[in-house]
Amino acid sequence: MSPVMLSAYRSILSTPGAPAFTSAGALGRLPLSMTGLGIVLLVSGRTGDYGPAGLLMAVYVVTSAICAPVQGRLADRVGQAPVLLTAGALFASGITILLTTVDLSLWVAAIGAVIAGLGAPQAGNMVRARWTHNLSDRGRLQTAFALEAVLDEVVFIVGPVLVTVLTLSVLDWSGLAVAGAAALVGAWGLALQRSTQPPHRRQAEGSREPLPWFLLGPLVVAACGLGLLFGAAEVLVVAFTEEQGRPGAAGLVLAIWSAGSLAAGLVIGALAPPADPVRRLRLSTLGLLVFLAPLPFAPNIALLAVGFLLAGLMLSPTLITAVHLVELCVPPSRLTEALTWTTTGMSAGTAAGAAIAGLMVDRWSASVGFTLPIVAALMTTSVAFWFRGPLPQRHALAE
Repeated sequence: MSPVMLSAYRSILSTPGAPAFTSAGALGRLPLSMTGLGIVLLVSGRTGDYGPAGLLMAVYVVTSAICAPVQGRLADRVGQAPVLLTAGALFASGITILLTTVDLSLWVAAIGAVIAGLGAPQAGNMVRARWTHNLSDRGRLQTAFALEAVLDEVVFIVGPVLVTVLTLSVLDWSGLAVAGAAALVGAWGLALQRSTQPPHRRQAEGSREPLPWFLLGPLVVAACGLGLLFGAAEVLVVAFTEEQGRPGAAGLVLAIWSAGSLAAGLVIGALAPPADPVRRLRLSTLGLLVFLAPLPFAPNIALLAVGFLLAGLMLSPTLITAVHLVELCVPPSRLTEALTWTTTGMSAGTAAGAAIAGLMVDRWSASVGFTLPIVAALMTTSVAFWFRGPLPQRHALAE
């Protein structure tokens, strides 16, 4: 990493409390990269079918999608600490129920998935809200958001490999067990850091500033398209590597995907905020579409990994810019809730992507299934080109 890049990240990490809340937030979001893949690996390994595995994963993701804005709204109104304490406990309890009942009945295990989804900690969004509250220099927010995107990618490099190794090589339930423990420790660790949490506002319901849905709505739809891509990719990579006789390579391919995104995120974070973030969003989503297009024709795992690496280079720019646009669009008092709405869109897309991809694999093959990520990228790109962005005066706040 160049001295300029190091200086940019060192500057924001000198903010009081920043190293502690970023570390706890990273641990608290580790289950995001482990739970879905862990459910797919566990259930498909025990049943031999990807359809039930994808559907059980979808139950978890749909529930977390519905509850994410509730967590965000509560965090804005009563504070992050009580929300994180409750969420961590719920998630760990739900994972425990899922693991102890999956052999009895998938319907019973789905109850555990619902409980885990209820409590899936929104640690990443709450950390981003802390950055917005604690950074007085708004121009450094892009670097902070880039750091969070990089940490997301670190999580998505470590998580898939960790859950794959634990599930396939240690005990098939150990991957999800570690995910539950990480959520509990990370969420509670973040909750205890009360000095850096944003102030909460106990306003009457009618006095709350409205969310600008004409701006936020398209970003939520774009997030849904990205979620469709993520959910499909997890199932399809597992299926493709199994068809190739190397199921253990699934975590490696997904980690390579995240590595490309991490590299791009480090570079983006050291740059000045874009004068036109909407243009960057359009270019990054278009690049994502172009690099995903060859995946259905990949003949082996090596070339599939190359395709995911190139596509990964477009992920961080897309995600960082989307978060930046949300921050520009919404009132500060409702930032956490707005960010969780994008999480909801992404989670809804992930659920649909996992379920549809599982059915496509069972009916045809993983290679045919890779047309689904292309459709997802096309959806996101279309929204980006239609989006007109926040009002000009909002841009000035970020300079």
